Amino acid sequence: MTTEDVKKVFGTDGVRGKANYYPMTVEIALALGRAAGKLFRVRDGKHRVVIGKDTRLSCYMFENALIAGLCSMGVDTLMVGPLPTPGVAFITRAYRADAGIVISASHNSFHDNGIKFFSSEGFKLSDEWERKMEDLVESGDFDDCLPSDDNIGKNYKIDDADGRYIEFAKSTFPKQRSLYGMKIALDCANGAGYRVAPMIFRELDAEVFVHGDRPNGLNINKDCGSLHPETVQKSVIDHKAHVGIALDGDADRVIMVDEHAQVVDGDAMLAICAKDLYEKGLLRNNKVVSTVMCNLGFVKAMDSIGIETIQSRVGDRYVIQEMLEHDTNLGGEQSGHVIFSDYNTTGDGLVTALQVLSIMVEKDASLSELASFVKKYPQATVNVPVNNKPPLESLKNVQQSIEDAQQRLADQGRVLVRYSGTEKICRVMVEGAELKEVHHLADTIAGAVTKDIGD
Repeated sequence: MTTEDVKKVFGTDGVRGKANYYPMTVEIALALGRAAGKLFRVRDGKHRVVIGKDTRLSCYMFENALIAGLCSMGVDTLMVGPLPTPGVAFITRAYRADAGIVISASHNSFHDNGIKFFSSEGFKLSDEWERKMEDLVESGDFDDCLPSDDNIGKNYKIDDADGRYIEFAKSTFPKQRSLYGMKIALDCANGAGYRVAPMIFRELDAEVFVHGDRPNGLNINKDCGSLHPETVQKSVIDHKAHVGIALDGDADRVIMVDEHAQVVDGDAMLAICAKDLYEKGLLRNNKVVSTVMCNLGFVKAMDSIGIETIQSRVGDRYVIQEMLEHDTNLGGEQSGHVIFSDYNTTGDGLVTALQVLSIMVEKDASLSELASFVKKYPQATVNVPVNNKPPLESLKNVQQSIEDAQQRLADQGRVLVRYSGTEKICRVMVEGAELKEVHHLADTIAGAVTKDIGD
């Protein structure tokens, strides 16, 4: 294994790839477990790490590899089973563990998997800490801190993790309010939220029509969940529901659907919640963090009421970094990651849905009425499979197509071309005043990418 290979272990959101293929092998998982066991032992006393997962078949082998690595370093492991990523972050803090680990590839299909790490405070690791872990995986330098024979770690199963997280999520919904009389279409993506999500909404008195709650290890995100809102859209129509909620595989993101079965994405949910907090004087420093992928209509909506928009790199951990730097308590992504730092340290699809539902109840307003505050600019996104990821600036055809598009859009739109941090994909996004034009420009740039580095 070369140094160059090892440095590519971590992507935008932890380690991710096809299960059983580099970097998502049991050997790498074992080494990551040992690296975590060495790096996170920064305080006196017994050490413990929480391990959660989604419902992929391959989670079993990675779970066991991580447990073996951690226990070999004298660290106890606390298994919580399938639990949303934000639930693992919460349980890590609740148990005062040294770290938390989530085995999940989020919105990807079952053949992929990933490993994400949380600090003892529940935050995703910084680039610096990821580099330290990569260095240890490469060197295998663990002998200097191996435990004595009688101090090898033990593995424990935590039986009350679901209940703890359910109560935490419900605590973010005002006690004096209820969802009584509300019909909710809920899609759990056959993922990590399939047990806890229906219980949360039912315990708040909603009538819930559940989909995607029959995971079999292979059907996570398959034609369901936040990337396939058509399932919950149909359910809203069939059941005359007031709202639809679609989670992704690890339930850290959510897409909602209004009573007319129209999609309400992360930009709209973020705007609804930012406006509500601002009106109540609860939006810290009157700032909200979004990413470079946010819709221009979102920025203009925030400007119209005096909220400053801070833009971060794509990825919820970068959103969190900007929130900490600018001292604000709300941020999110168009994809449906929304972070309420007053409640949790990472994106939480269920908490986000609860905040939007609470505003609907308080204002006696439909979701379509609340979402109409944001006038979206037409946006086209094309994902182009690529065989490698050279600097985009070095690609002549791509750069020329981007320059031509920007000249045509002038100040009424924008172009963003970037590589995915978790897949061999180049994402092309064009935004402007005319839908037909933005699709044409996006297709043109995508064609240039295919010509230069297409797979």
